[in-house]
Formats: sequence, C-alpha cells, structure tokens
Amino acid sequence: MSNKIYLVLENGDVFEGKSFGAPIREDSPVIGELVFTTGATGYLETITDPNFCGQFVIQTFPLIGNYGVISAETIGETSYLKAYIVREWCEEPSNFRCEGDLSTFLFNKGVPGLYDIDTRALTKIVRDNGVMNAALTTDPNFDAKLLKDYKIANPVATVAKNETAEYPVENASNKVVLWNMGVTRHAEEYLNALGCSVVSVPASATAEEILAMAPNGVVVSDGPGDPKDNGAVVEELKKVLAAKVPVLGISLGHQLLALANGADTYKLKYGHRGGNQPAKHLETGRIYVTSQNHGYAVCEKTLPQGAEVIFTNINDGSCEGIKYENGLSVQFIPVATGGMNATAFIYDEFVKMLQGGKN
Repeated sequence: MSNKIYLVLENGDVFEGKSFGAPIREDSPVIGELVFTTGATGYLETITDPNFCGQFVIQTFPLIGNYGVISAETIGETSYLKAYIVREWCEEPSNFRCEGDLSTFLFNKGVPGLYDIDTRALTKIVRDNGVMNAALTTDPNFDAKLLKDYKIANPVATVAKNETAEYPVENASNKVVLWNMGVTRHAEEYLNALGCSVVSVPASATAEEILAMAPNGVVVSDGPGDPKDNGAVVEELKKVLAAKVPVLGISLGHQLLALANGADTYKLKYGHRGGNQPAKHLETGRIYVTSQNHGYAVCEKTLPQGAEVIFTNINDGSCEGIKYENGLSVQFIPVATGGMNATAFIYDEFVKMLQGGKN
C-alpha cells in the first residue's frame, strides 16, 4: 500500500508517510494523543493493550510485523488505538504460528497505520516536548490549532467489561475481589495459584457491593487514562479502606489507591511505555525490568504519614511502589517471568497481608 497521508502534531510539525491498515477518509481526519513505546518485541500486545485507548502509538523499534499476527500473543479481543505508527512493517511475515499480516489485522480492527516516516525523529520530538495531540489526515495543511482541545473521553468505561466473573479454587484460603479497571494481566491466575478464589467485578462496582462479598482483600487492576478522571471509583475505594480490607493496586490501581489515601498524582512528560522499564526495589537495591504502560505517576511528597515508597523508576526517579498500613501498590505489571523480570512476588506479599503477616 502506498497511499500518502500526513501526521500533523499539535506543535505544528508535519510528517509525510504512507498508509496501511484501516484507510483514512479524506473528509474524516483521525485525532488522538501521541505517545511512544520502547518494546522491541510484543507489538501484538501493544496493539491490543486497552491502556492505549485513544492514543497514537509510535513503535520505536524500526521493523514491526516480522512474525505476523498470532492470536495467542494478544491481550484483548480488539484494539483501542487511534493509530499505529512504525518505520516499516513486514509484508511477508515468517513464523510457524503466523495467522496473517499486520496490515490486514489493523484493517479488521479499524485501526489506521502510518509507515515510512522517521520514527526516531518523531520520538525525539515527544521526548523533548512531551506527549501531545496529533492527527492523521490526507490534508498536509490541516490546522494544528484544532488539536489543542482533544481529550480522551472515559477510557476506563470504554475498555472495562461491565460484568462479574468468578475464578474459584478448591479449598481456597482467601477470597479476593478483583476490581477490573480494564486490564487484569492474568492477576486472577496468580491469585488462584496462591490459593485465593477470585471474583472479578466491573469498574462501576460500589464499595457496598464489594464488601457484601466479604472478601479478605481487594485488588484494583490496571487500566487506561488519567486516574483523576475516576473520582467515583476513588470515593468507593475510600470506603473499602475504611472497612480495613487490605488492597493491592496495580498500575492505574496504584494511582487510584494513592488518591484514596489522600495523595496526589501528576502527568509525566512522556510516560513509561514498554516491557523494559527499570524499577529499583529500595529494600534490596535490586533492579527489575518491568512492563509498564502509563502516563501518570504518584507524587511522593503528598503521601500520607506511614506510607513508604518501596520502588522507584531508575530513569526518572518517580514513585513505582508504595506500602501502606493496610495496602500495597506497584506501578508496573507483576509477572512471573524469570530473572530480572520476576516480580510476581508482589502477589505473595499481598497474600501475606491477607493472612495477617507483614509484607
């Protein structure tokens, strides 16, 4: 495909490239928030990650699509990206599990793609100027002033499923409610493996409904967007904390738990997005390579008395983990992968809290 299209940035910069995936209509430019991710692999996870809701994603690794489309490698059933931007994409992928090519996948999901541009230069603009809005258009003279007021609307409500699901285990030692903000990242599997029965409830659940289930603990999941846009959830979370139920917050849940404890959050200049984000465990000094996808952080100086920062980001020093009297939270996604990626011990620490032990 060689249809010429333009990426117009909020600061007035214009990049000319070529279209793949879903086409751009001449009378209908696509507008979104421009961010970048640093992962060298895992493009299918990126494309289907609900945390990218409403965003244009720049893939910093230059060649994307070389192993095609593999449904087992996706996070969700669909894509919430506004657009996908790459240096080049592989038209003839090679992998024994390959089920198709990337352009066809994006076309079927309704996601426009842009390629044959200098993604290195584009990423440097975002790093220097911060996250900004952008448009994909067939008009090189598109007025960048029209981008100023764009804001991603209700991302959690957009991606979160409005349903309750149960993940029981036989002879469960604890019952945990998973408050689903849109992305669970196999949290129920880790908790099941630790002997916990799990009930997943939607983001719209109330504290009364959650507490009526008599849980030993509550996990607030990952999800997209600005944590301050979820004021109703924060108020309900305060009620759960007042009931002295232990809470584990993950990514967006980490930020929501901080807000519920009276702390503040702020927008990062260009966020942390990718599977190679370094987080330092302050107690041991060990560095973990973590998976992250967020544009906001907890303001450490506003944490309540007794709260202790337990992880920091090596690149910018931002807070990435907090221990509370009756709670625990991390900014990254806990996983059981070996070596420096092994952070699933966070779930072990949470289960210790449920059993009255010290984390």
